[in-house]
Amino acid sequence: MDLILIPGFWLNGDSWNDVARPLRDDGFTVHTPTLAGLHSVDDDRSGVTLATQIAEVVALVDSIEAPSEVVLVGHSGGGSIIHAVVDARPDRIRRAIYVDSWPTAEGVAVNEELEAVGDEVPLPGWGEFGEADLRGLTDDLRAWFRRIAIPQPVRVARDPQRLHDPRRWAVPVTLIASTFTREELDGYRASGHPYFAEFPHLSSLTVVELPTGHWPQFTRPVELAAAIAEAARA
Repeated sequence: MDLILIPGFWLNGDSWNDVARPLRDDGFTVHTPTLAGLHSVDDDRSGVTLATQIAEVVALVDSIEAPSEVVLVGHSGGGSIIHAVVDARPDRIRRAIYVDSWPTAEGVAVNEELEAVGDEVPLPGWGEFGEADLRGLTDDLRAWFRRIAIPQPVRVARDPQRLHDPRRWAVPVTLIASTFTREELDGYRASGHPYFAEFPHLSSLTVVELPTGHWPQFTRPVELAAAIAEAARA
């Protein structure tokens, strides 16, 4: 089974290292791509769009020969990318796993409120995040995160999601919730907010609570790997 792990904003593929290692030890083939605009702080991000990054992951899925099964994992903003990939290749995806994220609906942007500088969105100061986001993120982890952070291409944050194939709803979904509970998610879904418009259509939804902050790949990597492995094999 092939797992494709897509990082959230400001992170490259190496940010999954502490999660990928136990998954590989568990027998999975793990891919941790670094998407366009996130290889270096010096990258030209002017032409990088949400569609650009989605196309990269679609190409990776297409490169994996059948009958190998493909499971997509997306953290935070990476959840929007994997949902679009499910939409593009519903017949190839065994399951989609959203880490402190959920399927982003048609027409919804990942985060239009993040402050941009030209063509990029730098990692904000810690005061811009909620208390729940920062749980478990020690001073040392915060300093390390800031050292490795790469500005996010602004269009990845602001471009609207575009979806086309209703067969995406048949692909099983697992949410690994690290800053919200199952009960809170039920409240979000009942709110009618456009962010949650995909939920009523999902044929299979499993919620796994992993209480910590918004970056469980840093604060609880072993537990996150175990949750991903269990979901992938479900």
